Amino acid sequence: MGKFIPNLFNLAVVVYVALGSTSCSYGLAILGSTVGQPSFYKSLKLAPQGEPGYERTASLIGAFNGVGAAGACIGAIINSWSADALSRKLTIQIGAIVLCIGAALCAASVNVGMFIFARLFAGVGIGMLVTCIPMYQAEVSTPESRGFMVSMHGIMFAVGYGLSSWIGYGVYFISAGGSESTFPWRFPLAFQAAPALLMLVGSPWLPYSPRWLMMKDRFEEAEAVLKRLHDRKGEENHETAVKEFYQMRRQLEEDRKIKSTVSRFEVFKTAANRKRVAIVAAMMWFNMFTGVLIIANYAVLLFTQLGLTGSTPLLLLAIWITISFPGNVFTALYVDRFGRRGFMLVGAIGIEVSLILECVLQAVYTGSSNTAGQKAAIFPIFLFICFWSSCFDATQYLYMAEIFPNAIRGQGTAVGMANQFAAQIIILVAGPIALNEIGWKFFLVMACPTAVYIPVIYFFFPETRNRSLEDINAEFGDKVAVHYYGATAEEQEEYAQAVDVENHGGVLATKGDLSEVVHHVEHAEKS
Repeated sequence: MGKFIPNLFNLAVVVYVALGSTSCSYGLAILGSTVGQPSFYKSLKLAPQGEPGYERTASLIGAFNGVGAAGACIGAIINSWSADALSRKLTIQIGAIVLCIGAALCAASVNVGMFIFARLFAGVGIGMLVTCIPMYQAEVSTPESRGFMVSMHGIMFAVGYGLSSWIGYGVYFISAGGSESTFPWRFPLAFQAAPALLMLVGSPWLPYSPRWLMMKDRFEEAEAVLKRLHDRKGEENHETAVKEFYQMRRQLEEDRKIKSTVSRFEVFKTAANRKRVAIVAAMMWFNMFTGVLIIANYAVLLFTQLGLTGSTPLLLLAIWITISFPGNVFTALYVDRFGRRGFMLVGAIGIEVSLILECVLQAVYTGSSNTAGQKAAIFPIFLFICFWSSCFDATQYLYMAEIFPNAIRGQGTAVGMANQFAAQIIILVAGPIALNEIGWKFFLVMACPTAVYIPVIYFFFPETRNRSLEDINAEFGDKVAVHYYGATAEEQEEYAQAVDVENHGGVLATKGDLSEVVHHVEHAEKS
């Protein structure tokens, strides 16, 4: 079907599983509009902004977000075991169940304590899903389409953000009309479960990751899944799938040699793996310290500080989040052409400019009577999301899933997401307090690490586009058993023999087995 889509089944798999991504982003963002609902404050007996006692409310809002991130961190850590032991597919199913239960508890909360527990519980499901889904998508994609396919996680993430903001904006008018109903905050929280529940219903029909099947020595199943996922129109004898299967099998042997020399939790045991961990940890911490979650979760408070009232802050938040959808689509279409590293460099520079502009405008116009200046301060916030959504949102999950080898991808992505959620805890807990106490200076706090991020990307982040997941190992000094791209003449001969074996009904296993099978095929042809 083309470079981006090997076949419709492959596309359907990565889009359908990303319904879980929609629930994750919705759950992470929904508190941003919840804090704009008057009935939420009344139900949980919290003082709204501008009234006595708001200092306690600001602390609790930070806690609500912080415990969600803490739960997600726990979910990511669980993924480091479950993704390998239980499978990527079963981990996604369990995560969806946990998220749905957590969403129901959030919507049913009757006091602050129950709401905090519910956010923590839902966070565990979010952590499992957001860690495992992009890894699963990467493992079922072809090298040429991987950027496009894994970007479906980012696109569906943007859908979740958009749903949370527009639903929050729509139900606001129930409270604004004088109703005492708790529907405006309970229904949006409950809706978090809907996409995950839909994904859960159809999940039995999702294939297992072929790379996970190989890890469990289920080679015939893995080859069958690869052929179904990567069968191309007009291609005879499943040549692409056969080549991929052969490289994966050879690399599995190589990885097992390394694994036999180290103890458990190999992600920290070799210099190459520690380099991977350092890159992913740096990426996640720097990304969070751009301030994206501060704006996403507390934009209503930011816009209120700029003199906007009523439903306008919620409307602006909804528009701001909606912009992330076309940004993620842009990533899907062009990240395989221009590369992950280039996208992140452009994004970091653009975000730095946005933060500096916002810092200056807020310093000058916040609290003033200059309404034109206050409106001008809204522009950098929208410029920020343009760069974030098109350069970082989907790219970070794609890059994280790519750089770890198959044997430790579950551990590596878990470590990466645990770092992201640890950073979120700090940002989200401190955010509302800092905005209330230091105002515009908070943007200066975000601009400083972002400035450092630019040279870090340039000097330390290797490019991964147009490489198979196994080929990427070479960027970290690991041995690649046989290259998919840039194959030597000897490796090309191996691939040709592998395809020949497949054409004659052979079952390919190791390099030694390949020679033996080819010998039998040639002997049969002569006789």
